[in-house]
Amino acid sequence: MVKQTIQIFARVKPPARKQQSGIYSIDDDENLTPSLEIIIPRDLADGFVNNKRESYKFIFQRIFDQDAKQEIIFENIAKPVAESVLAGYNGTIFAYGQTGSGKTFTITGGAERYSDRGIIPRTLSYIFEQLQKDSSKIYTTHISYLEIYNECGYDLLDPRHEASRLEDLPKVTLLEDTDQNIHLKNLSLHQATNEEEALNLLFLGDTNRMIAETPMNQASTRSHCIFTIHLSSKEPGSATVRHAKLHLVDLAGSERVAKSGVGGQLLTEAKYINLSLHYLEQVIIALSEKNRSHIPYRNSMMTSVLRDSLGGNCMTTMIATLSLEKRNIDESISTCRFAQRVALIKNEAVLNEEIDPRSMIICLQKEIQELRDELALVTGEQRTEALTEAELLQLEKLITSFLEDQDPQSRLEVGADMRKIHHCFHHLKKLLNDKKIFRNSTVSSEIKEPDCQEPVKEEEYKKLRDLLKQRDNEINILVNMLKKEKKKTQDALHFSSVDRGEIRLIQSSPFPLGNPEGQRTSLFSASTQSQDCSMLGSRSSLLHKKSGMREEMSLGRQEAFEIFKRDHADSVTIDDNKQILKQRFSEAKALGESINEARSKIGHLKEEITRRHIQQVALGVSENVAFPSTPDQEDRLRSQLEEEKRRYKIMFTRLKALKVEIEHLQLLMDKAKVKLQKEFEAWWAEEATHLQVDSPAANSLDHAKPSPQSPESQQDQSQLLSNQSVVSARKVSPSPCPSPRSPEQSSTGTWLEGSIPERTTSSVPLTGDSQTDSDILAFLKARQNILQKKCLGSN
Repeated sequence: MVKQTIQIFARVKPPARKQQSGIYSIDDDENLTPSLEIIIPRDLADGFVNNKRESYKFIFQRIFDQDAKQEIIFENIAKPVAESVLAGYNGTIFAYGQTGSGKTFTITGGAERYSDRGIIPRTLSYIFEQLQKDSSKIYTTHISYLEIYNECGYDLLDPRHEASRLEDLPKVTLLEDTDQNIHLKNLSLHQATNEEEALNLLFLGDTNRMIAETPMNQASTRSHCIFTIHLSSKEPGSATVRHAKLHLVDLAGSERVAKSGVGGQLLTEAKYINLSLHYLEQVIIALSEKNRSHIPYRNSMMTSVLRDSLGGNCMTTMIATLSLEKRNIDESISTCRFAQRVALIKNEAVLNEEIDPRSMIICLQKEIQELRDELALVTGEQRTEALTEAELLQLEKLITSFLEDQDPQSRLEVGADMRKIHHCFHHLKKLLNDKKIFRNSTVSSEIKEPDCQEPVKEEEYKKLRDLLKQRDNEINILVNMLKKEKKKTQDALHFSSVDRGEIRLIQSSPFPLGNPEGQRTSLFSASTQSQDCSMLGSRSSLLHKKSGMREEMSLGRQEAFEIFKRDHADSVTIDDNKQILKQRFSEAKALGESINEARSKIGHLKEEITRRHIQQVALGVSENVAFPSTPDQEDRLRSQLEEEKRRYKIMFTRLKALKVEIEHLQLLMDKAKVKLQKEFEAWWAEEATHLQVDSPAANSLDHAKPSPQSPESQQDQSQLLSNQSVVSARKVSPSPCPSPRSPEQSSTGTWLEGSIPERTTSSVPLTGDSQTDSDILAFLKARQNILQKKCLGSN
C-alpha cells in the first residue's frame, strides 16, 4: 500500500498578446519548495486608499512557465504515473482551469505539429514501448472513452455517433455493487494490441466530442472527457493477475457567464459545466476536512466515476492550467486555491492483484488428483467416482444374505466407504417399494377377477358372432366375383385357339383385324389374365407384408383391396412418391451422417485449441517457463474451425429443407391412401348391397335342389358349361371394353348367358380346397369389376 497526497502541478499558458510584466513570479529554487506568486497591479480607479490584497503565493510540486514543452510536461507529470500503472497501481491525471487556459492542449495535444502531442498519445506510446520490452509477462490492454455532456454520459467510441443524433444514442448509466464499486453500463471496452490501434481509438473519440466557439475560446470543449486505459498483466505459470487502470481526464473549463455573455445552448452548457465543477469542489472540501463522515460523490456523474481517484485506491495527479492575463487574474487565483485544497487529500493506492480463475481451477484439479493418489496409497485401493459392476454385485449378495439371515444379531458389514453405504440404503428402499407395489396389484386383481369374468365371456361371444356374420357376407361377395371373372377368363383362353373362320365372325369389333392396336389390346388382356392367375401362388406372402396396415380386414377383403389399389388411377402417383421419398430419406441420412461428422470435428478442433492453452499454462506452472506459442498452428486450427462451422451451417440448412420436402411427400401419400381407402370402402359397400338384394333368389334355388349330384352328373354339367363357354367366346369380344352389338347379337348373348346355370362353390369345386377356391373367387371378382370400370371410363 502506498499512501500519498494528490500531486499538484501548475502550467502557465503563453499570452495571446503582449502583456505588462510583473503580474506573476515563479520561485523555482532547488532547495525550496516551488511557489507561484501572483501580483495584482493597483488600479487608480479604486483610489489612493486601497486595502485589497496585492499578492497571492501558492505552493506546487513544480511550476511550468510559458516556454515549457510538451515533452517536459510528460516526463515530469505523466511518466511516473504510467510507471505506477505498469506496476499494478491505479492512476489518474486530470487538468483543471478556466476555459481557454490550455487543458485540452495539455491532455490531448495540438494537431499542427508532432511535437505538440499531449499527455494521452505520449502515455500510450510509452506504455506500449514498455510492454514490448518486458517479455516476462503477458499483457492485455483495453481502451474506453467517456464523455459527460450536460450531466449525461455518452460513449465516444460508439460507431453510431456519426449516423445518429446525440439524443438518439444510448446513455451511459452508473451501477453500484455491494462493495460500492462503480460499473458503467453501455460503455464499450476496445482491445488495443499496439500503439496504432490505441491512437486510432483516441482520434475517433476526439472527433465525436462536443466542441463550440465561445467568446473566451474559439474551440471550447463543452463536456468532460475521461480516457481510460485498462491494463492486465500475468506471469506465465502464475495464478496471479494484476489489473490497473489509468484515467486521463480533460475537464471542461469553468467560466463566468457575466463576463462571457453567452446565451441559448451555450448558456445551458455553461450551467451544467459550472454545476459539475461545483460538486467536484464540494467533494474536495469534504475530503480535506478530517471530521467529515459523508462524502457527496453521488451529486454528479463525474465525481461518481472518479471516486477512486479522489481519496481512494489511486495515485492521482492534478495539473492547474493558468491564463495569467490581467482580465483572468481572478479565475487564475480561484484555480490555485482549488489546487491547494486538492493537495490536502490523501490517497491509499493498493496493488491490484487477484487469482486467475482458470489457473486456480487447474491447480485445484492437480491438488485433488495428488490427494487421491495419496489416499489410494494409504488405503491400498484406487477409488473412482462410481462403484464397479463387481462391487455392486458383491453388495447385492451381502444385502440378500443379510435379509435371509434369521439371526437378529447379524450385521451388514460394507466397510467405511460411504459410496457402498449409500448404495445399500438405496437398494433396500427399492426392495421395499417393489414389495408394496406387488401386494397392492395382487389384492386388486383378486377383487376384480370374479366380477369381470361373466361380462367378458358375453362380450367375447358377441364379438365372435358379429365377426362370423361379416365373414359370411364377404364369402358371398367373393363367390359372385369369381363367377363373372372365371367366365371372362375362359372366353379369353378359347379365343386364342379358334380358327380363321371363327375370327372373321368378330370382324365387326371396334378394332379391325389389320389394326395393330386391337391386336395389342387383345394380347394385353390375355397376358394380364394369365399374370393374374400366376399371382395367386404368391398372394399369401403379399398379404402378410401388408397385414400391418389393415389388420382389421379379413384375408379375402385384403386380397380385393390389393387388386383395387393396383388398378387404381393414383397407384402410379403413389409409387412415384414412394421412390422420391426413399431417395430423400437416403439423402437426409447421408446428410445427417455428414453433419454429425462435422459436429464431431468442430468439437475436436475446440478441444485441440483448449488443450494447447492448458498445456501452455500447465507447462508454465510446472517449470516457470513460457510455453513456445505457435500462432501459425493456432490460426490454422481456428481457420479450420470456422470452415467446419460454415460447412455445418450449409448442411444443416439443406437438411431442414429436406425435412420440409419429406413431410410434404408424406402428407401427399397419406392423403392419397385415405382417398384410396374411402373409394374402396364405398365400392365394397356397394357390392354388399347388391348381394343382399340378390340373396333371396339364390336361396330359393338352393332349396329347390333335390340332393347333391353324383360325380357323373357333375362331369356332364362341367362339359356342358365348357361347350357353352366356347359359344359365348365366339359371340363376345375378348377386349376388356364391351363392343357395340346388333340387336340379334344382344339377344343371342342374353340367351346364352341365361342358358348357363349359375353354380355355387359347393357344386363346382375348383381345387378341392374350399379356402383356396374362395380366395380365387375373391381375386377374379375384384379383377373383373376394376376392368369394367376402366372400360367405362375410356368410353
